[in-house]
Amino acid sequence: MPATVHHRACHLCEAICGLRIETDGDRILSIKGDPADPLSRGHICPKAVALQDIHNDPDRLRRPVQRIRGTDRWREISWEEALDSTAQRLVEITQRDGVDALGVYLGNPTVHNYGMMTHQKNLFRHFHTRNRFSATSVDQLPHHLVSLWLFGHKSLFPIPDIDRSAYFLMLGANPIASNGSIWTVPDVRKRIKALRKRGGKLVVVDPRYTETAELASEHLFIRPGSDALFLLALVHTLFADDLVAPGPLGAFTTGLSELAAALADFTPEFAAAHTGIEASTIRRIAQEFAQAGAAICYGRMGVSTQRYGALCQWAIQLLNILTGNLDREGGSLFTLPAVDQVSSIGPGGFARHHSRVRQLPEFDRELPASAMAEEITTPGTGQIRALFVGAGNPVLSTPNGRQLDAALAQLEFMVCLDPYLNETTRHADIILPPTSPLEHDHYDLAFHINAIRNTARYNEAVFAKPEGTLHDWEIFTELGNRVAALLGQPAQPVTAPHEIIDMGLQIGPYSERQGSVHALTLDKLRENPSGIDLGALQPQLPDRLQTADKTIDCATPQALADLDRLRAAFSAGDSGALRLIGRRHVRSNNSWMHNYHRLVKGKERCTLLMHPQDMATRGISDGDRVHLSSRAGSVTVAAEASTGVMPGVVSLPHGYGHGRPGVRLHTAARHAGVSCNDVTDDLALDVLSGNAAVNGIDVEVALA
Repeated sequence: MPATVHHRACHLCEAICGLRIETDGDRILSIKGDPADPLSRGHICPKAVALQDIHNDPDRLRRPVQRIRGTDRWREISWEEALDSTAQRLVEITQRDGVDALGVYLGNPTVHNYGMMTHQKNLFRHFHTRNRFSATSVDQLPHHLVSLWLFGHKSLFPIPDIDRSAYFLMLGANPIASNGSIWTVPDVRKRIKALRKRGGKLVVVDPRYTETAELASEHLFIRPGSDALFLLALVHTLFADDLVAPGPLGAFTTGLSELAAALADFTPEFAAAHTGIEASTIRRIAQEFAQAGAAICYGRMGVSTQRYGALCQWAIQLLNILTGNLDREGGSLFTLPAVDQVSSIGPGGFARHHSRVRQLPEFDRELPASAMAEEITTPGTGQIRALFVGAGNPVLSTPNGRQLDAALAQLEFMVCLDPYLNETTRHADIILPPTSPLEHDHYDLAFHINAIRNTARYNEAVFAKPEGTLHDWEIFTELGNRVAALLGQPAQPVTAPHEIIDMGLQIGPYSERQGSVHALTLDKLRENPSGIDLGALQPQLPDRLQTADKTIDCATPQALADLDRLRAAFSAGDSGALRLIGRRHVRSNNSWMHNYHRLVKGKERCTLLMHPQDMATRGISDGDRVHLSSRAGSVTVAAEASTGVMPGVVSLPHGYGHGRPGVRLHTAARHAGVSCNDVTDDLALDVLSGNAAVNGIDVEVALA
C-alpha cells in the first residue's frame, strides 16, 4: 500500500513552514518541506522533523490525571470526573472569595493552536478576573504597546520587507536561530544572502556575535540595556543633520517638532559613552539608513525584554517613519491576512487597572507575569487562590522562577491544560491533556499577521482523534458548559474552530463579498493544501491605521515622559557588573522543546558563554563550573569561553532547568541544564510597559 501524503504547517515556531508528511497507518514515514508552499518554499529546520517525537512521546499524557493530595503520585481519572471536579472547584473558590481569586496564565504555545485562541472564552466568559497573565509580558509586550500608541491597534506590526530592501538595521534579533519573531520569515538565511548579493547591507547590533551576525555586512557589539540610547541617538542625528524625510507619511504624521526638542540631548556622544559604539559610527549608520532608499530597522527579544523595551520599540518605529521607510516596499509594511484580526478584534488597552501588590499596569486585560507570585502569596482581597494554566511552564519561563515555584505550592487549587507533567504542572491538582498536534486540524490564526508575504493555508489532521481524547477547544467548551450549569446559566451554542475560520475567510479581504478574485472559503483552502499565495505586502496607509483620526502621532506622551527615567539612569553611570543575556538555538524555542531527542542531541547547549578576558580576571578556565548569581538567586553551570560575547557580558540559554523532582520528562531530564529564570529578577521591569527585563541584568560569576 502506498504511503499517504498529508500537508501540514509546522507549529513549533513563528515561521509556520509548510510540510509534506508521509504516513503508513499510524506510523510517520517522513517529514519534509513542501516546495509548493508559497511562504516557506520548501524550507524546514530541524524542529519540523521532531514533530514525530512529540506525537510518539511516551511521556505525553493521554488521559486526565489527578494528584493524590500530599504526595507526588498521580492517578488517571475519567474526563467526566476531571471536568466536573475542575468546574466545581473553580466555581466554589470564586463564589467564596470573588472572581479575582482565580488566576489565569497562558503560555506561548496557545497562539500556535488556533482552537485555544478561538475557544478559551467559552470558559473565561464566566470569570472576568483581573488576575490574567501570559507569556506576552516576558516577550513582545513592548511591540504591542507601541503599535497601539502609534498605529491604533495592538496587532498592527510593521513587517520587514527584506526581499525588496537595500539596508537592514537589526537589533537584539537572531532570525537564523529563531526563524523570525514578530516576523514570520521562513528561509531567512537565503533571504539575507539575496539581500547581500544584490548589494544591500545588513547591520547587526548585538552583545553577541550571533549566527545572524555571521551573515551580516557589519556587526556592532553593544552594552546590554543601552539600545535605547543608540536608537534615540540615531533619531537625534536625523533631526540634527536634516535627514528627516517622511515622504507620503508626512501628510498624516504629527509631533515631529515636539519630538526633536525632547531628544535634543540624546546625542551620539551621550550614547557612545554607554553603548560602546563610537559617536562617528552612530552618525554614519543614521546617514546610511536615511539615504538607502529602502531601509528597515527591526528589533526583537534583546531590545524588548530589557528595562527600556518600550522606548526601544518606539524609537525603532520613529526611525522607519522619519525616513519614509514605513509603508514602503523594501521598508516595513503591514500585512493583510485572510482572516484579519485587526478588523475583527478590539485594539487593546493599557493601564485601565493595576495589580494589587505593586500597582503594575495591565495591557489587554493582562497583568505582568512578573507579578504572579506575589499575587498568590500576599494575603488580602483579590489574592489568587486558584490558578488555571494553559500550555505554559512559567516556573521556567518567567523571572525568579524559584519564587513562583514556591508560590504554586501554596495554591488551594490548580488545573493545567497541558500534555506534560512538567516543572509547573507538577503543582496541579488536575492535568487535562489535549490531543497531539497532529490529531487536530490547523490554521495559523496568529502568524499570518506577521508574515513576510500574504498567504493562507488550512490543513486537516494527520491522524484521527483517538477515542477517549479531547481537543483543547473541546476542553474549554466542556468546562464552560459545566460552569454555566453550576451557575444556573444556559450553555451557549458552540461553533467549531474551522467554522469560525470559514466565516472569517468569507468576510475577509480576499472574499467574494469583498470583490476579491481569490474568493476564499475554507473549501477552497482544502482544495489547495499547500496554501494560496495572496501576494506581496503592499502600502496601505493611512487606510490601515486604526487611530481615531487616521494619523500617527510620533510625540507619544507616555514615551516622552519615560525619557527622564532613561536619562537619569545613564547619567548616574554604569555599575561595571557583568550583564546577563539569553540566547536561542535553532533546535529550541522554549522548555517544551527539550523532551525530543532529535532536538537535544549533540553538544550540550546549556552553558554560560563568557569572554576569555572576564574568565581570566576571575580565575576561570573553559569548562569550569561557576556560580552565576543575582539578587534573585543563583545557579551552577559550566562556563564556555567565547570571543563571540563582548567583554562584560555572559550568555545563558532559555528554557532549561529540568532537574526538579516530580517531573515526568525523561529526555529533558538527561539534558536538564539550569534555568536562567532562577537568576532573572521579578523586580527588574520595563517600568513603562510592565514587560519583564530578563536581558541586561547585573550578575556575578565566581568559580564554583
